[in-house]
Amino acid sequence: MPTLQLANGKILTDLDAIHLALHPLPITLKHFDPGAAALFPDLPYRDILSNDEKRQILDLHNGHFGFLRQQQHLWCDLLTLHPGSPNLYTISMSYNRYHIHAGPEAIYALAGEAIYGFIHPNGSHLQLLIQAQDYIHIAAGVEHWFMPAASLHFKAIRYFTTSAGWVPQYTGTPMNDRFFREGQNEF
Repeated sequence: MPTLQLANGKILTDLDAIHLALHPLPITLKHFDPGAAALFPDLPYRDILSNDEKRQILDLHNGHFGFLRQQQHLWCDLLTLHPGSPNLYTISMSYNRYHIHAGPEAIYALAGEAIYGFIHPNGSHLQLLIQAQDYIHIAAGVEHWFMPAASLHFKAIRYFTTSAGWVPQYTGTPMNDRFFREGQNEF
């Protein structure tokens, strides 16, 4: 289940309360399991998947996420991050500062955890922890950052509208590192 940390350090775990706090932002957040957990119970513990396993996972979820095709999400891929993955550093350094995308960002978390940072319209900074079975859709142009959580394990399906849609356009907004300086990041 997702967890939201507000700028004042308050932690929200109730999905309805998280929706209310995120309401001013064009973000959709859901929690559900279309079947991968039962078919691939060891998924959280495996760093490497075969191409056949990846295809099975994508096929299973494409059937469930058919509504994304109606929203112009034309293709998807499987993102696998772990301490030994060759793209971990590149992904972390590319998305760990405030940026926007020309297209929407849609992710369904299969295993592990990741953190998104957002700026609320009132100027406060929010941190959202997503975990397995969480789906997040961030509209194009929403300022945010992303990084895997401390375990550095995260598997997710990413949905694309265009290849350029996922290229980060950095905004230059400074990170509010108060959470880290004061030890308030409880994720």
